Amino acid sequence: MRILFFSSVFPHGTARVTGTFNALAGLPGALVAMCLLWGGDYSAKVQWTLTVFILSFWWGVAFALRERVVFPLQTLSNLLAALREGDYSIRARGARRDDALGEVLLEVNALGETLREQRLGALEATTLLRTVMAEIEVAVFAFDGEQRLRLVNRAGERLMAQPAERLLGRSAADLDLADCLQGEVTHTLQRSFAGGAGRWGVRRSAFRERGLPHHLLVLSDLSRALREEERQAWQRLLRVLGHELNNSLAPIKSMAATLESLLIRDPRPEDWQDDMRRGLTVIASRSEALSRFMGDYARLARLPQPRFRCVKVGDWLRRVVGLETRLHVTLLPGPELTIQADGDQLEQLLINLLRNAVDAALETGGGVSVGWSKMAYFLEVRINDEGPGLSNTANLFVPFFTTKPGGSGIGLVLSRQIAEAHGGTLTLENRPTGTGCEARLRLPLSRKV
Repeated sequence: MRILFFSSVFPHGTARVTGTFNALAGLPGALVAMCLLWGGDYSAKVQWTLTVFILSFWWGVAFALRERVVFPLQTLSNLLAALREGDYSIRARGARRDDALGEVLLEVNALGETLREQRLGALEATTLLRTVMAEIEVAVFAFDGEQRLRLVNRAGERLMAQPAERLLGRSAADLDLADCLQGEVTHTLQRSFAGGAGRWGVRRSAFRERGLPHHLLVLSDLSRALREEERQAWQRLLRVLGHELNNSLAPIKSMAATLESLLIRDPRPEDWQDDMRRGLTVIASRSEALSRFMGDYARLARLPQPRFRCVKVGDWLRRVVGLETRLHVTLLPGPELTIQADGDQLEQLLINLLRNAVDAALETGGGVSVGWSKMAYFLEVRINDEGPGLSNTANLFVPFFTTKPGGSGIGLVLSRQIAEAHGGTLTLENRPTGTGCEARLRLPLSRKV
């Protein structure tokens, strides 16, 4: 840090003006004294001696005032010039609190220190931002108002297969990114670039630099994440399929081996025909269960696209609730709404949820209630039961996972697929108060075409 004393470094225009002003300030008194001196009856020696003394005192006071006023102003000017040039290391020394100019200099010193800390923080933040931009695996592009590239990170360079020096200044059309700056702010596209091909997530936002509009474009490769999700989904599915197949094939294999040993025995036991009949019955039963399982899997994989029509929410809920005869279901009042949806699929969805709720309530002798409400952009349907609640929420929507004897394990999966096909969501969780579970279905009030 440099220390600036009360000295003159810059041109002295201000100093000369201030010094002249100080000299002229003492001129009236000096003139009055000279008039009294030379108009009085004094000897020439006394007159010249006092004249020299008066003039010397006058100039001495003017010089002292100049030292006291002009130099601090020069120091202040130097400090402000350094701040204007971006040099925040200069400080004034010798300023005192009991002096007005000294307090000004102390405040300027504090301002310089604040600006120095802010610039240091800005430099550190910029360094961190550049490091993050360089290391993230997401391509980032910044275009000006004329859609010319002004900033690109390393991932963007790899995507374009060119260094930044050859990319900066080129238009979005030259880089084949013009369509990414149009349309929806967030969307996905299938595209091949020089540095890679696949499915990309596109995000676009606007910002201003020096008052001019700019566009920030972010491209993220979704192919790797989708492949990982697909791999995990296949692993889960294969585990479930393998479990179900083993459950059916193991007894079939065991029974077939038993029947084979029965046929090769000589002599055969008297009740061998009854044993054969029972064994074949077991094989037929397990084969039928395996066939049923494969049919459920095919049904889950062939869910048709919804056919959107006007559906009155109140009529839909009252109709499905009326189908349940095992337990009285309380239907709570709600607003009469009409949504665009596939009525058949929504009925199947609600039947599955209501059946699960009633099955749970029958275990504990509790009740079931259904209600609906209108939110900002969604219709929310709630199915509450007073059953034992959920013990394992991690596998609720895993295909063929079930905790009910004889359950297929596709009801909830199918219901969630129907909800998502309508642009909605389906969640199941234990009720925050009391026992039981709450299923929450959200469907959009209006459908985007």
